[in-house]
Amino acid sequence: MSKVITFGELMLRLAPENYLRFLQSEKFQATFGGAEANVAVSLANYGIDVAFVSKFPNHEIGQMAINSIRKFGVDTSKIVRGGERVGIYYCEKGASQRPSKVIYDRAYSSIAMAKKEDFNWDEIFNGASWFHFTGITPALSDEVAEICLIACQKAKELGITISCDLNFRKKLWSKQKAGEVMGKLCHYIDYCIANEEDAKDVFGIEAENTDIYSGKLNHEGYISVAKKLTERFNFKGVAITLRESKSANDNDWSAMLYTNGEAYFSKKYAMHIVDRVGGGDSFGGGLIYSLLSGFDSQKTIEFAVGASCLKHSVEGDYNMVSVSEVLNLIGGDASGRVQR
Repeated sequence: MSKVITFGELMLRLAPENYLRFLQSEKFQATFGGAEANVAVSLANYGIDVAFVSKFPNHEIGQMAINSIRKFGVDTSKIVRGGERVGIYYCEKGASQRPSKVIYDRAYSSIAMAKKEDFNWDEIFNGASWFHFTGITPALSDEVAEICLIACQKAKELGITISCDLNFRKKLWSKQKAGEVMGKLCHYIDYCIANEEDAKDVFGIEAENTDIYSGKLNHEGYISVAKKLTERFNFKGVAITLRESKSANDNDWSAMLYTNGEAYFSKKYAMHIVDRVGGGDSFGGGLIYSLLSGFDSQKTIEFAVGASCLKHSVEGDYNMVSVSEVLNLIGGDASGRVQR
């Protein structure tokens, strides 16, 4: 199937065991994760030919990061080596009414310090038909934002479909800066992915009669958000995840796809969460797979939501599930019964 290119940062994830808090923990579990790499792993597990593009230092920790996705079948041959460090993020898992917490230590990472000349997009996009990145990547530095713009311009020139998850991170940049930069990039994007807060934080477009903290969501409000985004940027499709948070452990999960003037809502899943980090990325991976596979709009949004629902049951950033497992879930088997 068509080759997908994803571009972004892959970080070392350090997390206390189980539900210990940072201040309690005497040791941390070391894994890797990052939005676009998470999407790449999902796609590789679905059998898609996918490459991840980034920059890592030429030492053992950089190699560990590369190995962590290569073992799932992600093409790492386009990764640039150089720079001083791999970014780190610390993740404390929430429980009950205590939310999860993330602390970044990613300043001056190799990809954040990357230069435009590091990436030959003609070579990178050779044979590709899809390009994916998120709003996290251009937030790393002004130079990386320029690299994203160059990549989008080249992809558009080559007729490559572009998808982007807005993924606003207030610890990386301001709402004003995000709006300015993403406003330029979104004119090249075909499929936009967002959650309940992204459109409001980045573009000031808010769903009416919705309170994400009480879990009260208004479907008509999200149709309005998607229509406004589409009118502003001429997107082919807008996918919005709808998370109804009852606690850190228990969420209701669904989504909407708006395309060709029609809104398609998925079924809703009541999830008991093992690890929610990477949940949005697994949704993006499922959406890209569905669109590449030619699914109709309803099956596309069902597959993306089913894939991300299953990810919430998997430890770590990567969604290690198969197409058959997702199809089984969206086909109606949500019982969790033992398979023998």
